[in-house]
Amino acid sequence: MRRGKKWKAIAEKVDRAVPHDPTDAVTLVKTLSYTKFDGTVEASIKVGYKSLQNVRGIVKLPHGTGKKVRVLVFAREDKHAEAKEAGADFVGGLELIEKVQKENWTDFDACVATPDLMKDVGKLGPVLGRKGLMPKPKAGTVTNDVAGAVKSLKSGQMEYRPDKTGVIHLGIGKISFTVQQLEDNLRSLYAAILRDRPADAKGEYIRSLFISPTMGPGVRLNLRTLAP
Repeated sequence: MRRGKKWKAIAEKVDRAVPHDPTDAVTLVKTLSYTKFDGTVEASIKVGYKSLQNVRGIVKLPHGTGKKVRVLVFAREDKHAEAKEAGADFVGGLELIEKVQKENWTDFDACVATPDLMKDVGKLGPVLGRKGLMPKPKAGTVTNDVAGAVKSLKSGQMEYRPDKTGVIHLGIGKISFTVQQLEDNLRSLYAAILRDRPADAKGEYIRSLFISPTMGPGVRLNLRTLAP
């Protein structure tokens, strides 16, 4: 990948081989951002496990991500008012399922469904599945408590999973967040991944963790200083 002059100049401030404690790493990352907009701070976590499809879970960031999360709720009419009051952006039943199916419509960031509609929502697998939007019981997004699910998603609950190389990429906040807010979110993510570690995972489960700004170089974390 070709890098611009600004990126190369910023990268000279960082030695990727040197691990930092969370406070120093976050403080440094905030100085590395050179975008004119409020960029995202992204964590990249390399996990070591043979079955990557089993590496996944839910994390709730205490300070959210700073991103507006558009939530869609599939529910019957008696749940619509509850969902809307909780802040859902799109609410509907069979007609909304049909819209997604016919139009391949996915202009939302998260999806909640009541159990009684999952038989119909399940037909949307080809559309929602490839974008990681399919509601799941383990994620708390298949539930009759639609208000609770919407509020959790709006306040920073996210699902994580690794890519094909075993790296989990997740935004942990904005550059405009305070150092403490970003550090709190980072620690919560790290703790969640360790909490969800497969029972048969041996050795060093989390191999490395870097944080970086939008369009900026990564800063290595000292994993020992992140331990609970």
